[in-house]
Amino acid sequence: MTQAEAPGDTPSTNGGGPAPRPPVPAPARSVLERMRTKANRGLRIARMLGRGAIATDHPMLVTLVVTRRCNLDCAYCNEYDLVSDPVPLADLERRVDRIARLGTSIVTLSGGEPLLHPQLEEVVARIRRRGMIATLITNGYLLSDERIAKLNAAGLDYLQISIDNLTPDDVSKKSLKVLDVKLRSLARLAAFTVNVNLVVGAGVRNPEDALLVAGRARELGFAPTIGVIHDSDGQLQPLDDRERAVYREIRGHSGLGFGIIDRFEENLAKGKPTNWRCRAGARYLYVDEDGLVHWCSQQRGTPGTPLLSYGRADMRREYRTEKPCAPFCTIQCVHRSSIMDNWRGRQTPAPRA
Repeated sequence: MTQAEAPGDTPSTNGGGPAPRPPVPAPARSVLERMRTKANRGLRIARMLGRGAIATDHPMLVTLVVTRRCNLDCAYCNEYDLVSDPVPLADLERRVDRIARLGTSIVTLSGGEPLLHPQLEEVVARIRRRGMIATLITNGYLLSDERIAKLNAAGLDYLQISIDNLTPDDVSKKSLKVLDVKLRSLARLAAFTVNVNLVVGAGVRNPEDALLVAGRARELGFAPTIGVIHDSDGQLQPLDDRERAVYREIRGHSGLGFGIIDRFEENLAKGKPTNWRCRAGARYLYVDEDGLVHWCSQQRGTPGTPLLSYGRADMRREYRTEKPCAPFCTIQCVHRSSIMDNWRGRQTPAPRA
């Protein structure tokens, strides 16, 4: 019996709610220390938002791929492979430095599975040394007490862990059955803010699973969020009645925060377009494992410019360029990065290839 299969770790699947679980261990960090860290992080975020509201000539958010390799093979995902080597640390350090020179506020480390990078904590530390907010998106499988401690020491600000179901299936292995033990470790040890992200759509077999996962996240003190996910081709699939009901219930308990500005997903859930101005390539950059800048993970190849030569002229061009994929975009981070500029400046259609 593995640790993830130990008694009390497996949610109930009989419709009667989750099985009893061990109590959450007492936090390893003092309440005062956590409050101080959270307050400091809040001030940094406030400064970032203020600067972003005033000036438009810098990225709000950059997603930096540290490895394309992943230890899972979720059916809806088109952002991974099973063979790629991690991006060399020296290359990542150059990219972080360039991202900082562009005036970036937040860097999100992604993949693939970023925890497969053996020097990930050094990248996090460099982001923080350059004055940027460091975030991480992970499937959580490789988290351990030791790894959490290293991420604390590196100065990680935010971690998003994705959980798709109660038990693994052929669509996704990111299940609460496997990851509950990881969540308990995060609740006990993490100095960074943890978000548990849930999804509906794209073949997720039991959308009601998300309700139980969200409840468990709140029980552990984490903020659950939910998104409408694209299929393996990056296309939107409108939600059915069951999925919409789950989506509305979880979003209804989201409270303040990103949930308020993610109104575009209400349209996505209904299969309707959203009228907005996407600032990908300017306020948001997606930098792949080869160091090329793209609009986002689903529009790789556009513009496909090397980061090290990407500059203000490129950002101004992309800021003004209308994105034909915008009406049905499912990418939360692009929406969030563009939201404060939606009222600014008309855009012109992208030139035809």
